[in-house]
Parts: sequence; C-alpha cells; structure tokens
Amino acid sequence: MKNISTVLIALIVGVGIGVVATNWSSSPENDAMPAMAKAEREIRYWKAPMDPNYRRDEPGKSPMGMDLVPVYASDDDASIVRISPEVVNNLGVRTAAAEFGVLSRRIETVGYVGYDEDTLRHINVRVDGWIESLAVTASGDAVSAGQTLFELYSPTLVNAEEEYLTALRSSNTRLQKASHERLLALGIPLSEITRLDQSRKVSQRLTVRAQRDGFVAELNVREGVFVTPSSKVMSIATLDRVWVLAEVLGRQAAWIEAGQLAEVELEHLPGQRLQGTVDYVYPELDRKTRTLKVRMRFDNEADLLRPNMFARITIHGTETPAVVHIPRAALIRGGAIDRVVLALGKGRFRSQAVEIGIESGDRVEIRSGITAGDLIVTSGQFLIDSESNIEAELARMGDDTEMGQ
Repeated sequence: MKNISTVLIALIVGVGIGVVATNWSSSPENDAMPAMAKAEREIRYWKAPMDPNYRRDEPGKSPMGMDLVPVYASDDDASIVRISPEVVNNLGVRTAAAEFGVLSRRIETVGYVGYDEDTLRHINVRVDGWIESLAVTASGDAVSAGQTLFELYSPTLVNAEEEYLTALRSSNTRLQKASHERLLALGIPLSEITRLDQSRKVSQRLTVRAQRDGFVAELNVREGVFVTPSSKVMSIATLDRVWVLAEVLGRQAAWIEAGQLAEVELEHLPGQRLQGTVDYVYPELDRKTRTLKVRMRFDNEADLLRPNMFARITIHGTETPAVVHIPRAALIRGGAIDRVVLALGKGRFRSQAVEIGIESGDRVEIRSGITAGDLIVTSGQFLIDSESNIEAELARMGDDTEMGQ
C-alpha cells in the first residue's frame, strides 16, 4: 500500500507541474518571445558570397554556382568590417582624427629663377656704326661701373663732333647750343663733350661704358658687327635681387595675392628654405596651359640664386573659414564617390562617402560625411575599403528608397 501511495503522489505532482508549465508557456508574454526572436532574425534579402551586388528575395544560386547567403534585418551595417587586433597591427593601420579649424590655402608648385627686370639695363646705340674693341665676350661676364664695354665707330658721330667744333669757333651762341644738344641726343656723354671742348679734337670712336656693376645677361654682337638704333647690343643686370617665376592652376587663382609669404627650395641647397614674397600676379592665364603666372621677389645678397635655376615653391595663400579637414593621404578617390574609412573601435571599420572641398598641401577639406573628432584611417585604408564595399552598400540603400516609394 505504501508503494502505491508513493506512485500516486508522484503522478499528481507531475501532472501539476505539466499544467503549470503549459499555462506559463501559453501566456501572452511568453508567446511573444519566440515571435520577437523570429522577427529579429527576419531575412531581408539573399546575396552572393563573392559579390554583394548580387541580391535576390529568395534562396538560390549565385552566378558562380554558390548558395546565396541570407542577410538578416538584425545584422549590423553590411559595410562594417571587423578585423582582429593582430591583423590590424600586421596591416600597419594608422588613424588620425578629423580636425576643425582654419585651413591655409597652401599652393605647392615649381618655377625657375630669373633676373629682376627692374635691375635689367639694355645697351643700345643711337646711330648707325660698327662695333670695335668689344671688351666683353660672353653672357655672364661681370662688369663694374665705368668699365669700357665697347667702342663704336660712326661717321654720323664724327660729323656731329666736327659741326660742334665749327660752332665753337663761331660767335653764334644759338648754333653752339644746337650743336651741343645734338651731341647729347646722339648718345655722346657729357664727359666726352667736355673733352671735346678742351682738346678741340674729334674722336673717331665713341667709348660706351657700364653705368653700374652687374653681369652681362645677354650679348647679341661681336666685334666688327654693324649696328643700328634698332639693334639690341647687350643687357646688363644685377643679382642682388632676383625674381622667381611660377605657374599655378587656374582653380587656385583666387588664392594668390601680392605680399603673401613664399618659400623656395633649391636642389643644391637641401634642407634650406629661402623666404620671399609674392611680388606680382599676372592679370591673365596662359592660353595653352591655362595656368596663372606668379612672380616672387627674393633678396640674393649671397648669390645663392642664379637665373634659370629650377625651384620648388610653396606659397601661403589666403586662409579659409574654420572647416573640417583631414590628411590628404586618408582620402580614397572614386569615379563618382570619394570616401574615407572610419575607425569605429574594437576592430570595426566602415567606409564613408564624403564630399570634399579645397585641397591645401597635405590637407583636404571635408564638406559633408564626417565630423570633427572622427577617427580616419590614414594607412591601410585601401585594403579595408575593398572589404567594406561602400558602393554596393549605397546601391542597396538606393534600392530600399525605391521600395519605400
């Protein structure tokens, strides 16, 4: 009897537990949990494992013959890439924060050194004649003030001097004055006229002398050459001040103003930056290259700059208002979309489409897409971006928008 009673009690307890369990599982609160779990795992679409652009509304095969994989509504953004810390370290991934502040419109270009044309002096003659006793023989020769450059034989000058001596022997002051002015007009210096007054002897050659120290920038004659007033005999310039001429892109034309700081680097002076200023901005663009010519003036007391030297030039242009900007190296340029890779933390990365503004040196303005403080990948971003496949994600977003309509 005792065994039978024990069995009956066990059966009653078991039936009670079953009834309670049934009632608990059928309650509204507990009926909702499987439904919620099911809803959380709702499949949004099916995609090919090797091609995220290939999507279908139902299971099937990809063009490569592989089974389509489901993408659930609860899944994270498909553009997020997860990389283990070890792989991140092996890839050499580096990040930098997007900054907010003034961005200097820095222009980097190339140019060449030229003579300061304000110091350039052209030597010409005012009468026909022949070059005799040419004292300088080549471009680049140094000359000093008062040095003889060449001697000119001109029958016109000889006749003018004889007429002046004739006027001096007469008592006609008006004729004397007219003859004196004619000699000056023909280019005879006052010192030569004074000699003529004293010696009363005509010189067969006119000595042409340098007016100041400098270098022969251009020599167009040789001894014995016949020259006319239209002939450019030579040019002399100084090198204590030089010009550096550069060309900047037309889209940067509004960034340049006279007086801005400019820096020049020369190949024969590694590590040195010579300081100068923008002296003049030419009013028109080059017809062929569509570039703007800019002239800079540099002091050259140490003769470090020589005409026709190649130079790398940095011009510090006008500043922008405060903007968001990132290193240029972080930007991934695309045919239709420019983007960056955001570091989300815990080994998560995502490609983000951005709209860029001006580029200045190694920085680029970001008009939209990210905010100041966002961590941007600056090294290894191309490998991460290839996994993120931002273009496929944007296409999916476009499809979702059309479906919503």
